[in-house]
Amino acid sequence: MLRLGVNIDHVATIRNARGTPWPDPLRAALMAEAAGADGITAHLREDRRHIGDADIDALMARLTRPLNFEMAATAEMQAIALRHRPHAVCIVPEKREERTTEGGLDVAGNEAALAAYIAPLREAGCRVSLFIGHEPAQIRAAARIGAAVVELHTGAYCDLDTEGRHAERDAELAALREGAALAADLGLEVHAGHGLTFDTVGPIAAIPQIAELNIGHFLISESVFLGLDGAIREMRARMDAARP
Repeated sequence: MLRLGVNIDHVATIRNARGTPWPDPLRAALMAEAAGADGITAHLREDRRHIGDADIDALMARLTRPLNFEMAATAEMQAIALRHRPHAVCIVPEKREERTTEGGLDVAGNEAALAAYIAPLREAGCRVSLFIGHEPAQIRAAARIGAAVVELHTGAYCDLDTEGRHAERDAELAALREGAALAADLGLEVHAGHGLTFDTVGPIAAIPQIAELNIGHFLISESVFLGLDGAIREMRARMDAARP
């Protein structure tokens, strides 16, 4: 079955806007588990703009489903990951000035450095994922350096759909399909995520090689209207409907 990972970063964004303990990302994660999430994703950024170190401590102590720990390829984050040894570590590009992750990691341009960086994480038992675009060169490089998983960036596809640029959207979707097929052929597990909504999730969920979708901002946004449980269950239903 296609898995759903729920990203709880923006529960922490709301909390941090007022500097209070509420809403608690751990409580959201536990609710997501109860609503049917197959895993929880949290991105500990260098600037700690949403998730903080204490959140990771709490998640590791209390979750019953796997934690997907998103992080930049820095020495600080590697040390944190090696201390906690989460089920999965997803390496993402990160810039201080960006609102959210703007694109995929350049694996092909940093092969040697990334291979050396992920080696200790693999040895510690973490499943290493690389957040990349659908370009064949990036997918092949991810396979060469020993990643277990690639997560394909669906942001461009979602943006084109929102903007009504349907021909370009369809071309981007076709490229994602081709990328997923190539990654699977190379022995990589394929995940996807970024910007997915009720309206855009179906065609991505229908890609047969994709094993997991990671969705956050939209689910937290919809929880204002549907509740977190309702938003997750609706997303799960739409994913299931798209996958025979």
